[in-house]
Amino acid sequence: MIPFERIELDPKVCNGKPEIKGSRIPVTVILEHIAEGEFWEKILAHYPEITNEDTA
Repeated sequence: MIPFERIELDPKVCNGKPEIKGSRIPVTVILEHIAEGEFWEKILAHYPEITNEDTA
């Protein structure tokens, strides 16, 4: 996988903040969950738009 190929920057989406491509989920939201110690399985359950490929 090419680094950052699943992260998108679009000024029209999420106010231009980095988001998981095609999901409208800001990267910062996922990072907050990780910082809180949540497991990937729980994050993926909360955000079905994200795939295991996005976690690599």
